[in-house]
Amino acid sequence: MTATENRPWRGVLVATALPLHDDLSVDYDRYAQHCAWLVENGCDGVVPNGSLGEYQVLTPEERAKVVETAVSAIGGSRVMPGVAAYGSAEARRWAEQARDAGCRSVMLLPPNAYRADERSVLAHYEAVAEAGVPVVAYNNPIDTKVDLVPELLAKLHAEGYIHGVKEFSGDVRRAYRIAELAPELDLLIGADDVLLELAVAGAKGWVAGYPNALPAASVELYHAAVGGDLDTARKLYRQLHPLLRWDSQVEFVQAIKLSMDIVGRHGGRVRPPRVPLLPEQEATVRAATEQALAAGLT
Repeated sequence: MTATENRPWRGVLVATALPLHDDLSVDYDRYAQHCAWLVENGCDGVVPNGSLGEYQVLTPEERAKVVETAVSAIGGSRVMPGVAAYGSAEARRWAEQARDAGCRSVMLLPPNAYRADERSVLAHYEAVAEAGVPVVAYNNPIDTKVDLVPELLAKLHAEGYIHGVKEFSGDVRRAYRIAELAPELDLLIGADDVLLELAVAGAKGWVAGYPNALPAASVELYHAAVGGDLDTARKLYRQLHPLLRWDSQVEFVQAIKLSMDIVGRHGGRVRPPRVPLLPEQEATVRAATEQALAAGLT
C-alpha cells in the first residue's frame, strides 16, 4: 500500500469548483467530467463541498449528490469532501454521508458560527471523528475567526481526532512548529500562493484551487517543490503566482471559474450572494491566465 493509498489526503487534491447551468442549478454531468479530467491530468483527487465548491449555498440534496457524483467519477479513495456545518451533529452527519458514499477521508472546519474556544473546538472534532472516517482539519482563521494554532492541532492529533491539517493561515512559520509538536500530523498546503514555502517546509499534500484551470502545470510545480527540484519549482511558481495569489482573495471562486472559461473548461457563473468580478478584476485574471497559456502552461 502506497503512502497516498494509506493516507488518501496526500498529494494534489483539488478543491473543485462546481459547474452550474445558466439557471444556476448544478450541472452534475459536467462536474463528473471535471473530476475525471483532473485525475487524467495528474491530480490525486478532489475535495468537493469546500468554499470553492460553494457548499454554503447548496441544498442538502445537492450537497449529497455532489459527493456521490465525484465518487462515481473517480472512486471514493480519491474524494475528500468538506463536511463543515454550524453544528457538530450536522457536520457528523455529512461525515457519515461521505463515509457511506465510499470516501476514505473528510475535511472539517472548526465551529464557525461564532468564535469558539478551545474546549468547543476539541468537542467538535471529537464528535465528527466518531463517524469513523479520518478527518483532516481545515485551519482558516481569516474566515472562521477560529485559529487552529499548532498547540491546538497537536492536542487534536494526540486525541486521534485529526490526521492532517489544511493550513490556510498564510503563516509558513507554523509548519515547523507543527512538525515539532505533532510530527505524525500531515501538513497540507492550504493556500495556493504559499505552495513553494510550505512544500519546502515538509508539506505532504496540497488542497489546491488553481489546478481547476491549469492542472498539469500545477501538478508539475507541486512535485518539483516537494521533490527538491527548486530550479523548476521557482520558475513555475513565478509564472503561476499572478494566478495563485487569487486563491487568497475574497473573489477566488469567480477568479478560478473565469480562468477555467479562458482555458476552455466550463467555469461559468456563481450563486448569490457572490457577484461577478469587477471589470478591472476580470481584466487582471484574464491577462494572467492568457500569459500562463502563452508560456505553454496547461
